[in-house]
Amino acid sequence: MKAFLTIGLLVLSNTFMTMAWYGHLKFAEWKWFSKLGLISIVLISWGIALFEYFFQVPANKIGFKGNGGPFTLLQLKVIQEVITLIVFTIFTLIVFRTESIRLNHLIGFILLIFAVYFMFKK
Repeated sequence: MKAFLTIGLLVLSNTFMTMAWYGHLKFAEWKWFSKLGLISIVLISWGIALFEYFFQVPANKIGFKGNGGPFTLLQLKVIQEVITLIVFTIFTLIVFRTESIRLNHLIGFILLIFAVYFMFKK
């Protein structure tokens, strides 16, 4: 149960972080947003990123083995990175329809799956 909760919170966390980091590139197409200066865009991104912390911190606290969770610190980090890439890829394909997944991307993802495998291997 803690493993699923941790992963779910990490997915939510990374969704907000991806929006904060890359969403403004798409939002620039909106007339009112395109008139904003860099400082305004940074502040809006910080506001979005705040929600990332509402999910990231509890995910790490719940999931960390030292707090009774199922994952070591290294495992948590690798899970988080893989989730980040999955969320980013989905976000990119849906929001920025100009990107495509190529063979080298798929090979990279397969190598990441191996990284997760080896992080969990005893």
